[in-house]
Amino acid sequence: MRLSELIEKSGFTLKNNLYDKEVEGVFAGDLLSWVMGHSLPGQAWISIQVHLNVVAVALLREFSCLIIAQDAIIPSEMIDKANEEQLTILASHLPVFETAKKLVELGF
Repeated sequence: MRLSELIEKSGFTLKNNLYDKEVEGVFAGDLLSWVMGHSLPGQAWISIQVHLNVVAVALLREFSCLIIAQDAIIPSEMIDKANEEQLTILASHLPVFETAKKLVELGF
């Protein structure tokens, strides 16, 4: 599923520029070393962490996007860096579990 379709179907909020990549799966986690060691390229990453290291890990793992759950406030420097690196950030008002559940309902 393309990111544009995921946004339309999920109701998640686009927080920066849309880089309409293919989403090939989902990974949820907040321990950055765990994410680096267990995720796959092309996945959407659900997290509540909001700092520049999250963008760095997302780029390293070649994620399709970041989904920041539970209305965590995303700092402008994180958005700027994501735009610079062409990484889409979405926001969900739902907790991580409910955000993941919504993605499962969409077929992930």
